Amino acid sequence: IKLEMPTVNLDGEVSVLATVPGVVEALQSCAMTWQKLISTALEEQLKKVPQGNGPLAEVEFWRERNDSLSALTEQTKLPEVQKVLEILQEAESEHIEDLQVVISDLRKHHVEALNNTKYLSTLERHLKNLTYGTGFGVVLDTIPALMKHLRIVWVMSRHYNKDERMAPLLERIAWEISARVYKAVDLHTLFKEDRAAAKKKTAEAKSTLEQWKNWYFVVRAQIEASGREQHWEFDQKRLFEQTDHMASVCQDLCDVFQVVIEEFYNIFGPELKAVTADPKHVDDLMQEVNALTNPMEELTFDSFSIKNAHDWKLIMEEFRNEVSVENINQIFTENLMDPPLYKNHPPVAGAISWTRSLFCQIKHTITRFQEAGELLASERGKEVEQIFLQVAKKMKEYEDQKYSQWREGTEQILPVLLKNTLLTVSSVTEKPVTTKKSVRFTVNFSPALQEVIIETKYMEQLGFPVPEIARCVALQEDKYLRYANILENMLDRYHKLMGTLNEAETKLLDNHIQELWKLFKPGHRRLTWNSLCIDDFIVRSTKAVRKFESLVHRIHNNSEDISNKLLFIESTNLFKFPLSKYGDNLPKAKEFFEYIKCERAKDVAHMVKQYTAIPQFLIKVEERVANTNSGKSPKLSSYYAYWENRIYQVLTQLIVKNLQDFNAAVLANVPLFQTEAVLSVPEIILQPSTSEIDKMTTQCIQDCVEVTKHFVRWMRGTCIECPPQHVKQDEIITFSFCSDISQNPLITEQSVLITQNVHKLLSSLSKYLNQWKRYHQLWKLDKGMVMERLAAEKPSCVTFDKELQFYMKLAQEVTEQPLIRDEQFIRLQLAPLACTLEENARGWVISLGKLLNESAREELLSLEEEIQVGVLSS
Repeated sequence: IKLEMPTVNLDGEVSVLATVPGVVEALQSCAMTWQKLISTALEEQLKKVPQGNGPLAEVEFWRERNDSLSALTEQTKLPEVQKVLEILQEAESEHIEDLQVVISDLRKHHVEALNNTKYLSTLERHLKNLTYGTGFGVVLDTIPALMKHLRIVWVMSRHYNKDERMAPLLERIAWEISARVYKAVDLHTLFKEDRAAAKKKTAEAKSTLEQWKNWYFVVRAQIEASGREQHWEFDQKRLFEQTDHMASVCQDLCDVFQVVIEEFYNIFGPELKAVTADPKHVDDLMQEVNALTNPMEELTFDSFSIKNAHDWKLIMEEFRNEVSVENINQIFTENLMDPPLYKNHPPVAGAISWTRSLFCQIKHTITRFQEAGELLASERGKEVEQIFLQVAKKMKEYEDQKYSQWREGTEQILPVLLKNTLLTVSSVTEKPVTTKKSVRFTVNFSPALQEVIIETKYMEQLGFPVPEIARCVALQEDKYLRYANILENMLDRYHKLMGTLNEAETKLLDNHIQELWKLFKPGHRRLTWNSLCIDDFIVRSTKAVRKFESLVHRIHNNSEDISNKLLFIESTNLFKFPLSKYGDNLPKAKEFFEYIKCERAKDVAHMVKQYTAIPQFLIKVEERVANTNSGKSPKLSSYYAYWENRIYQVLTQLIVKNLQDFNAAVLANVPLFQTEAVLSVPEIILQPSTSEIDKMTTQCIQDCVEVTKHFVRWMRGTCIECPPQHVKQDEIITFSFCSDISQNPLITEQSVLITQNVHKLLSSLSKYLNQWKRYHQLWKLDKGMVMERLAAEKPSCVTFDKELQFYMKLAQEVTEQPLIRDEQFIRLQLAPLACTLEENARGWVISLGKLLNESAREELLSLEEEIQVGVLSS
C-alpha cells in the first residue's frame, strides 16, 4: 500500500501555505484519501486470523501483520506527510482530526504487532522442533524449554501477558502436540509394525502428552511462587481434555502391547517356536494371539476423538475380556492333550510348566481386574471371576493327574530299564566271515531312561516329591551318560574300522574280530546298567579296540605300499617311441621297433623289481597277524590269493591299456617311422617290404604281451615264487602270468585289431604305389632291342624329336611328384623311386641321342662319299 503525495507545491512556510485556499483544498482531498486508505488497510488486517491450527501459524500471522503495518507506518513518518499534517493543522481543517485518529490507531496496532513478533520469535525455534522434529524424543526435549520461554513472554511482553493472547497460543501448542501423536500412532497400521518399536513409540507419545500437562503446572507453580507475576488461570478443559484422553488411549495401547508382547509372546513367541518340537502348533497359537488386536485395527471411528471415548472404552473392555480368563481357558482346553513344549523339557514336566505359565497369566489378569474394582463389581466381572476359579481348578486337576501318572509309570518302568544290557547286537556271531561287517553293536541306553532322569530333575524343580529310585538314578546321571558316551565312541571306532576292511582283510583278521566279539559278549549278554563291573568292561573293550585299530592301520599301510608298486607297474608305457634326431628325419622301421624293444626291456626290469618287493610287505603283515615270517602262513592263504589276483588284474590292465594306446598311435595321422618305395623290376615295392613291416608289428605286439612272462606266479597258499620246473631233460618251464593273460579275450581282440589296422594301412600304401606303374615304359621295354629296331627303321629326325620329347617329359613329371607321403603312423619316402625313374628316363634320352648321332654320322659319311664320287666322275 502506498500513500499518494499531493501534486501542489509545498515549498514555503507552513503558516504561509495554510493561508492559500487552493493548497489547503488540495491537501484536504489528499488527507481524505489517506484516511480512507489507512482505515481500509487496518480493517483488513484486523479481520485476518492465523492460517492453521498450530502455534507457528500464529507466529507467521503476527510477522505478516507487522510487515504490512510497518510499511504503512513508515510512510506516515515521511517529511512530506508530516508537512501536510502541519499545514492542515495550521489551517484548522475539519479533516485533520479524523486523519490523526486513524494514524494513531495504525501506530498502536503496529507497535502491538512489532512487540508480538519480537517475543514470538524467541519461541519459534522451539515451536519448529515441536512441529517438525523427528520423533518424540525431540518433542520431549523441547517441551521444558518451550514452557520456560512462554513464562518469559508472559512476564515481559506487553500483549501476551493477558489471558486473551496467551490462552489461544497454549491451545495451539496443545493442538500441535495432539496432531503429532495422532499422525504417529495410527491404529490401522500400528500393530503391523515391529511390535517393540511400536510399543516404544506409543509409550513416547503418552509421555509427550503427559509432559505437556506436567510442565504447564510446573511453570504455573513457579509463577505463583514468585509472587510478582500474574497467575495462569486458563481454562484447563480447553488445554488438556483432548490431550488427557489421547494419553489414556496411548496407555491402553501400551497395555495391549504389554499383554501381546510381554505376556503372550513370552509364552508362545519365537523363542518357544525355536526350541519346541512342534513349531506349527506354536504358529497356530500365535495366530489366535494376533487376532486379539483385529478389532482395533478395523475401527470405524477416531479413537483419539474425545467424542468417541465411550466407544473406545468398550473396545478395551472387549480386549481385556478376550485376553483374560476365557482366552487362556480356550488355549488350555485346545492344547492340553498336546501342549507346546520347549525342546529341553520332557513331556510331563513340560506340560505342567506350560499349565503353570497359563495360570500365572490369568492370575496376573485377575489381579489387574481386582486393582480396578469397578470391573469385577460388574456382572461381566463376576462372570470372569467365576470362570477363573473353574479354569484354575481344571489346571490343578490336570497337573495332579500328569504327576500321578508319571510317578506310577516311573516306579514300574525304571527297574526294567536298569536291567537292560549295556549293548545290543544285530546278529549272532556264528555267521560266515563275509557277513561280519554287517554285525552291528549298539549302546542299549534307552531314551526312556534318559527321559526319566530329566523328568525327575524338573519335577523336583517344580516342587513335586519324586520316587527314591528315580532320585538315585537322577543323581547318577553323569555316570550313566559317561558310560554311554564312552561305549558309543568305542563302538563308533570299531564300526568305522570294520567299514574300512575289504573282504580279504576281513578274512585275514577273522581271529582278531572273534576275540573282540568275545570281549563284547558280556556287554550284550550279562552286564546291565546296575552292574558293578561296567568300568572294567569298558577299559578292556576300549583297549582291545585300540589294539585292533593299530593292527588295521599297519595292514592298511602295507596295502598302500603294495598298491603304489602296482600303480607303478600299471602306469608303465611299453611302447616308448624314439624322438626324431634330425627334424623330420624319422627312424626306419627296423630302428623304430628295435628302440621300442630296448626301452621296454629297461622298463620291464624296473617293473619286475617292484613286483619282487611285494612279498616282503605281505611277510610284514604275516608277522603282525600270525606272528610268523615264512611267506606261507595258512592264516594268510586267502590274503596271498587276494593280492595275486590284484596283480593279475593290474598286469591285464597294463597290457590292454598299452595295446589300446599303440592302436591309437597306429590310427593317428602322426608318422612314427619311415619306409622307402623302390623299383624292383618289374614291381614297385616297399623297403622293408609289407610282409616284413607286418611281421615286425606282430612281433612287437607279442613281445608286449609276453612282458608278463617276467612276473613269476606264487606257489599256492604262499607269496613265494614258483621255482623253474624241469619238464624234460633240456626243457625248463617257469610259471608266470603270461599263460593266463595271453588268453584274455580283451587282449586277443586288441592284438587282432592292431594287426588288421596295420594290414589296411599297408594295403593302402601298396595301392598308392600302383599309381606309379603308369611309368612302366621306363623299365619294362628292353632298351637295346628298342634301339636296334629303331636303328633298322632309320627314322627321320622328326621321329627322334618326338621320342626325345616323350622321355624328357616323363623325367620332368617324375621330378614334380611329392617325395613324401604320410599315412597314419608310417611315412613313405618316394625319393629313391623317383630318382630311379628319372635316371631311367634320362637313360632313354641318352640312348636315343646316341642313336641319332650314329644315324646322322652315317648319313654324313654317305653324303661325303657321294660328293667324292661326283667330283671324280666330273
